[in-house]
Amino acid sequence: MKFNEDSRVKIPALLHLISLGYHYIPLKEQIRIEDNNIFSSIFISKICEINNISQAEGLRILEEINLELDYEDLGKKFYERLTATSGIKLIDFDKFENNSFHITTELTCKSGDEEFRPDITVLINGMPLAFIEVKKPHNKQGVIDERNRINTRFKNKHFRRFANISQLLVFSNNMEYEDGIVEPIFGAFYATPSYDQVHFNYFREDRDYPVRQNLESIPENLENALLKDNNLMVIKHSPEYITNKQDNTPTNRILTSLFSKERLQFILKYAVAYVEEENAGKISHQKHIMRYPQLFATQAIATKLDQGQSKGIIWHTQGSGKTALAYYNVKHLTNYFAKKQIIPKFYFIVDRIDLMIQATSEFTNRGLQVKQVNSKQDFITDLKVVGAIHNDSGVPEITVVNIQKFSEDATAITNMAYDINVQRVYFLDEAHRSYNPKGNYLANLINSDRKAVIIALTGTPLLREVAKEYDSKMLFGNYFHKYYYNMSIADGYTLRLIREQIEGNFKMQMKEVMDEIKVLQGDISTRAIYAHPKFSRPLLDYITKDLIKFRKDYQDNSLGGLVVCDSADQAKELFSLFQEKYGVQETDAGIFMADEPPAKYGFKEEPKLTAALILHDENDKYIRKELIKAYKKAKVDILFVYNMLLTGFDAKRLKKLYLARVIQDHNLLQTLTRVNRPYKHYQYGYVVDFADISKAFDRTNKLYFDELQEQLGDEMEMYSYLFKTEEEIQQEIKEIKETLFHYETQNRELFSRQIEQITDKTELVRLIKALRNAKELKNIIALNGYDALDGIADFDIWNRLLSEAQNRLNNLNFVESIGNEETSRNLINTALEDIIFEFIKVDESELVLADEFKNILRKTRESLQNNFDQYDPQFVSLREELERIFKKKNLSEVTQADMIENMHLLQKIYDQAKELNRKNALLKAKYENDEKYTRIHKRLNEKGTLNAKEMQLHNALMQVKQQVDDKLEGQEDMIKNEAYFKRFLLQLVVQEFKKKEQIEMDQDMKNKVSNLIANEYLQQFQYR
Repeated sequence: MKFNEDSRVKIPALLHLISLGYHYIPLKEQIRIEDNNIFSSIFISKICEINNISQAEGLRILEEINLELDYEDLGKKFYERLTATSGIKLIDFDKFENNSFHITTELTCKSGDEEFRPDITVLINGMPLAFIEVKKPHNKQGVIDERNRINTRFKNKHFRRFANISQLLVFSNNMEYEDGIVEPIFGAFYATPSYDQVHFNYFREDRDYPVRQNLESIPENLENALLKDNNLMVIKHSPEYITNKQDNTPTNRILTSLFSKERLQFILKYAVAYVEEENAGKISHQKHIMRYPQLFATQAIATKLDQGQSKGIIWHTQGSGKTALAYYNVKHLTNYFAKKQIIPKFYFIVDRIDLMIQATSEFTNRGLQVKQVNSKQDFITDLKVVGAIHNDSGVPEITVVNIQKFSEDATAITNMAYDINVQRVYFLDEAHRSYNPKGNYLANLINSDRKAVIIALTGTPLLREVAKEYDSKMLFGNYFHKYYYNMSIADGYTLRLIREQIEGNFKMQMKEVMDEIKVLQGDISTRAIYAHPKFSRPLLDYITKDLIKFRKDYQDNSLGGLVVCDSADQAKELFSLFQEKYGVQETDAGIFMADEPPAKYGFKEEPKLTAALILHDENDKYIRKELIKAYKKAKVDILFVYNMLLTGFDAKRLKKLYLARVIQDHNLLQTLTRVNRPYKHYQYGYVVDFADISKAFDRTNKLYFDELQEQLGDEMEMYSYLFKTEEEIQQEIKEIKETLFHYETQNRELFSRQIEQITDKTELVRLIKALRNAKELKNIIALNGYDALDGIADFDIWNRLLSEAQNRLNNLNFVESIGNEETSRNLINTALEDIIFEFIKVDESELVLADEFKNILRKTRESLQNNFDQYDPQFVSLREELERIFKKKNLSEVTQADMIENMHLLQKIYDQAKELNRKNALLKAKYENDEKYTRIHKRLNEKGTLNAKEMQLHNALMQVKQQVDDKLEGQEDMIKNEAYFKRFLLQLVVQEFKKKEQIEMDQDMKNKVSNLIANEYLQQFQYR
């Protein structure tokens, strides 16, 4: 039996929100300002009540908001107004229940001739602050299609106001998560708007901090009203609908997690951050929302403080956003202490200058006023200042300080001349290292303020075998909150790693070089050997060739490399040799930033790489900072480092880590995870191991496991390895070999002919998966001599085979959509504009035209997709015309002239489809937005069907509709008895059409009309 998202997800979700205390606004009562969807009557009434102001003042506030929502700031100005603690309040955060909470469905977001309708809109005090998009389970693309749609919409400046006013987005296909997927497909996810790419987040409840709000029971008359308003009374007693009303479905769980009153209050006030970014000299903002471990860690800190625990550790794995967590807690703890009449002062403690610079940048970009302490005397002075902030603007403030600045003289004032209660809060970065209890700095830190709250942050386990007497838990108390690698990988925040060993012949070559250096130099240290030009030159050649090949394999020149050198001298030598090979490298990052992006690699050309040397004694702080920024923007290809950037350095494009020395314990884990950040669709980070770190990693990993065993107990089996294991790799290679056995893999032309014969998409998808896995594991396969690929080592060929197979799948999808009469409507449900552009070869001069063509094709497809009467002869004609455009010739032969011609045809189809939708909407409104009766009206009004005026027809059908819906409300089994249902309808048709409206009908016409009505209801019931 088929189902749809209304009965399986949307209506149950609306009911669940009602049980959380939200009031449903019927479709016909959606009276709002269409420019921004604010329900002005609710808004003004509530704002006046909360602030005790006049209606005129409320109207003035509304006008100001209307203007602010037009800003090109991703809603930053509006959010500041929304969460303001002084002046006019848009939301009563102190007494959150005083606000009004509403939901509605299919609320049109309209701008010009474009529009979209979220499945559910959530309004607080009449403001549409959140929306929810749902799909039925096991739908073809999961939630990806919805995300792609919202990305397209929010990039469109016409929809700017709707992006700016929205704070929280939820996307669900009502399925459980498939963990560890880089591209989230199945499950219920949350996000916040973006003008670029909306980022999906998993949400998992924390048993220690559950939702406390109880669900209210829903009166039957309220449920009936909801079903009637959505013209879905027919599904009320179906078993599928009843099952999906349960509280524990994936969609209903995330709605409880995010929209229970206490959680929503927290999210709106504390969980959003605007992060400033600079692109090509232009300042823009990204909008971030707390990840769920950050949310629960923030709640944990407040809970522990309430329990009298003033120090503790947050263990959140690398890549989980610990600096962001500190920022969110500046916001949260400021309010927490304010309620106790206490003024908090925040400090972020680091142990290295480069981390100090990085933390300063992170906090500044998030809008905090950052005060850097540059000397011990500065810090002593700071501690003696009583006020919480040093700036004149009143912006929240944090002081970033290197722990070496704590001296014996740095002591807080305890006897104040006047009554101001100050609470210092120290966030200690990387708490697993550098805090030696026998050293002066830590003692001075603790003595600086014995009453300070100390929150120690770490991304790696506290390895006691390494720390011994430096056990951080003894120093800073027990864990406040924990979030491990396994969950971070499952949530898609970090990637697993693949360790690539070095080719055997290269190892032998390097051993001969070392022996030669020893003969020439006599008694020489290993470190000096590694920095010798004779050793460094082949090492550099290996690295540059490997990175070039890596980029060619993925056809992605944005991928970056980081070389961790054996010594500062080796780093300098490698960089010097790099400049010999590629020319003198710029230290002025501005020149890098101004350069045009390099073209994609060809298969024969040798690209020219760029690099930077990052050492503490090389260049000054500013130059290093700007070079690092240029690297993050993909303007620098390789960084050569020794000790810098091994911790706290985030560059998502960094996917190749070259290790030229063994790193121990915490520092090893920190260094490895520089390449574990998600980037595009990559599944792994790669570690090229020149130094053979396997023993050091095995030792560190065992210590990590021992620490985890103590913390996780029975949950230990859920932990997954940081590196992909050899057993997993071997198993995947066996699967690849089995799949590829029947194909000719050395001859691209023969392979292409073979896959042309494949018509089973399942088989083709299996083949593509095997080729992709071979691509991911190529270095492992080649270096370990596995025979899975029958001796083939030319992975350029494999990439081309993958491209052939993917094109074949795209062709099959396309042909299936157009050629099959039964499924030809799939044409308008597929992102046709994206498929076509897989085939069209567009040069630089045609890009503008191509974008225009793509846009009009999208608008045409969406306008047809939005038509709910797809048997309308006019609609069928328009759809067939769209099909004819793309049946004319092979897609790969589409030219600029074709695009120009087709644009005129598409514009004509679009205009006609838009007009048809407009007329449909007018008629649907006459039938209380019931699409069933709109279609029935149109069929009966078509030429030669029924001799009646439209008003007569409308009166009769509305009477039938009301009586059928009332009957369905009370008799749950009626719709299941098809014969009885049709007899009942036949009686109604005779009564309402013939007797009351005096419409002439013979017996055939009576049967035709009653069957038409019956089929609409039965189809709705069967596809519920």
